[in-house]
Amino acid sequence: MKPAVTPAASPPPRFPHLRQDLAASLVVFLVALPLCVGVAVASGVPAELGLVTGIVGGLVTGLLPGSSLQVSGPAAGLTVLVFEAVDRFGLPALGVVVLATGLLQLLMGALKWGRWFRAISVSVVEGMLAGIGLVIIAGQLYAAAGLKAPASGLDKILGLPGAAVDAVGSTRALASLAVGAGTVVVMVAWRRLPARARAVPGALAAVVLATLAVLALGLPVATVEVDGLLSAVQPPGADAFGGLADPALLGTILAFTLIASAESLFSAAAVDRLHTGPRTAYDKELMAQGAGNAVCGVLGALPMTAVIVRSSANVQAGARTKASRVLHGAWLLLFAALLPSALALIPLPALAGVLVHAGWKLIPFRGVATLWRRHRGEALILVVTAVSIVAVNMFEGVLVGLALSVVKTAWEASAVKLEVVDKGAGPIRAHLAGNATFLRLPRILDSLEALPQDRPVELDLSGLHHLDHACRLALENWAERHSAAGTEPVRMTALR
Repeated sequence: MKPAVTPAASPPPRFPHLRQDLAASLVVFLVALPLCVGVAVASGVPAELGLVTGIVGGLVTGLLPGSSLQVSGPAAGLTVLVFEAVDRFGLPALGVVVLATGLLQLLMGALKWGRWFRAISVSVVEGMLAGIGLVIIAGQLYAAAGLKAPASGLDKILGLPGAAVDAVGSTRALASLAVGAGTVVVMVAWRRLPARARAVPGALAAVVLATLAVLALGLPVATVEVDGLLSAVQPPGADAFGGLADPALLGTILAFTLIASAESLFSAAAVDRLHTGPRTAYDKELMAQGAGNAVCGVLGALPMTAVIVRSSANVQAGARTKASRVLHGAWLLLFAALLPSALALIPLPALAGVLVHAGWKLIPFRGVATLWRRHRGEALILVVTAVSIVAVNMFEGVLVGLALSVVKTAWEASAVKLEVVDKGAGPIRAHLAGNATFLRLPRILDSLEALPQDRPVELDLSGLHHLDHACRLALENWAERHSAAGTEPVRMTALR
């Protein structure tokens, strides 16, 4: 009798989640397409460069380790900074800035600095995004009316009443505004439709409907200028690298690096809360972003960050592996190669409407109210950071926010308590506890100098955890002055 033959176990499929990832990649592609084009136009660069950055975000950054499900591409959060850089240094310098940003991110990831970006105050990051959102909204309101926006964020906001008057007197501007407003209305209303209809992303649906309306009604509205993908890609020449000797350009590179890295890693933390898969390796993710930005810089394209809108769409669409974000880059490449002329049909006010909606979502209205009730200091940092970005510029506004955060932390860490015990006879006993730093020095000295000059004092420092140099010198000088009046010398108990 022949022994039974056990059939060999079939090998596991090479791509077990291909169906889910393929479906998710199409959703992310449809979300990314209007945003890539809109961010590029708002940044003052050819629309095709937004697609290039989205393609690199999928095919380069998407393949690298770090975060498995978050998606990278051109971000609304960098629109203001890119526009300022292009306006000041010219388009050829953008490639140098983005390349240098990518190399710095690679270096920081190699040095394992990625985890330290989590130490940046959330209030500073939210204030940064709120300031960016305000500037985007103000600037895109001009674009929606077909008007030229002022250069600075503050001028954009202050000039809105005059722009409204100009728009009312122009039929062309009113038509353009109607298209932009209609785009926003469609995007807001789209979320209330049945789930089956919402399978098409709201931004894409709004842009398609706006395009059809403009074509059907023959509205006198400006559309996207298209030169072709290959002609838009302009690698930086040797002359552009000469700008690295300019301290202002170096400051811009530092701003790009700080903001792009912080936004990407905060996005990674948010995406990790949306799924139960592998967690983000922050240093590897920072290097992946750096590699993508280095490639974008070589191609003269826009900088990239991880984008929470695309990333959350990827998770919600059922993505299981990084294949979904790689495939979304492939779909962007196919569109740019086969259908570039379709971009020329898109009305500019429709893209402005998409970005107004995106800018509005960057402003954490509920977060500010919650912070004000629970942590007013953090709420103040958020608001001051946002206002500084609008009033000055992106880089200096973020520095103001970081400085305020450090000062607040130092102030809270230097909490000190001075307790005075006076029994009416004998020496007065003063006990210091906590952390005595220069920030609390005026309060400490005021209390000590108010003690009776003709009584001996015992100053107990054993309850202090920290006594900085400025406080130590000030206490010693006070003790000398108090004893100089002929009173018994101040007795100080040493720090533990």
